[in-house]
Amino acid sequence: MAKILLDEMYSGLKPFLKVLGWDVRSIEDAGLRGMEDEEVVEYAERNGFVLVTQDQRAADLARLKGVPCVLVGYVEIAKIVHERLRDLEISMT
Repeated sequence: MAKILLDEMYSGLKPFLKVLGWDVRSIEDAGLRGMEDEEVVEYAERNGFVLVTQDQRAADLARLKGVPCVLVGYVEIAKIVHERLRDLEISMT
């Protein structure tokens, strides 16, 4: 199973991903809070982490360096909310 590095905006996911069995470290755990995207990507690369971020720039840098990355932006979040709302709407009819 992959090791996960959560960027600052997703640190709150750590306990949930741990319960699901993932090896998770947050930016804060790694001592990278407030660091530049390049430093975060280099850390992920050196330590074999998959970066989970909302930051398009960090995701682009990861892609350029061949670092596995999961970009969870507003589009992905909006799609999930939309699907859940549609499911709720269907169940209420």
